[in-house]
Amino acid sequence: RIPAGDLFSFIMYISQILMSMMMLAFIVMNITRAKASAARIIEVLETEPTITNPENAVTEIPDGTIVFENVGFKISGADFDILSDINLRVPSGSTLAVFGGTGSGKTSLIQLIPRLFDVSNGRVLLAGRDVREYDLTALRDACSVVLQKNTLFSGTVRSNLQWGNPDASDEEMEEVLRLTEAFDFVMAKPGGLDAEVEQHGANFSGGQKQRLCIARALLKQPRILILDDSTSAIDMATERRIWKALMDYRPEMTKIIISQRIDSASRCDQILVLDHGRISGLGQHEDLLRDNEIYREFYATQKKAFGSESAEPEPAESESAEPLPGQTADATATDGASIA
Repeated sequence: RIPAGDLFSFIMYISQILMSMMMLAFIVMNITRAKASAARIIEVLETEPTITNPENAVTEIPDGTIVFENVGFKISGADFDILSDINLRVPSGSTLAVFGGTGSGKTSLIQLIPRLFDVSNGRVLLAGRDVREYDLTALRDACSVVLQKNTLFSGTVRSNLQWGNPDASDEEMEEVLRLTEAFDFVMAKPGGLDAEVEQHGANFSGGQKQRLCIARALLKQPRILILDDSTSAIDMATERRIWKALMDYRPEMTKIIISQRIDSASRCDQILVLDHGRISGLGQHEDLLRDNEIYREFYATQKKAFGSESAEPEPAESESAEPLPGQTADATATDGASIA
């Protein structure tokens, strides 16, 4: 017979030993996982970047004029070109819409401007210089890119906006929030600019996150603003008001818009149509509607699906609305250009 006290002590000792063994097994398992992760991290850290700063890099970018000269681009090891024979020019301060089907090379084209990739042949010029002559930090500081898949960080609305400009005042933040139709829903939250933003912006809708990301990009006051299908989650009426305000905002800023919506593209100085990495058409809405089959097909499809209101550009108003701070009431679009 075993006394009850001895049995209880035995069970306690066994439990403590088993707990220690389980913790040891858990540590060994985590070490194994960490070893595999560390190997991947070390591989990334030891990778030599293919895009580097040139010697005597230029740090001053006087304007936002962009030129593509005989540009071709292909991924290393691929047997086909993503972009071919791209020749475009966009003056500083003009707006260009890049239009085309999935896989036509729209995003690849705009990624060549801040040197996220380098061209395979030809060259991309910014303010008259090859982008490969610029300091990478200066070049990328001159560009603000808003992607369709946007990112908000844990913190507050203020801290998220200040990623674009850490020294921005409340007045500057409120200006860009009004311009992007985000002011009302931000101020409706407890704390306003100091309202909490959950991880990945989980407490904001898709359209609200896109508007906050556009506001953050504008707050940076870049030479070049690139919107890569970044209003896809915004309703058409709100999107129309945002585009109308953007067209007049900071006339010296070059604006490049990738969009699948005819109504958005039709407001730009020029519309570039890409097809399988090549230029299929370049011109204004009426010209492409008459001469370009791809653009005409997109127009017909959207008109049939959403009605004429979403496909036809809004007629010009006889009296312009009161300009937002930083806008000029008589700001007009710069003469047409081309770019992506």
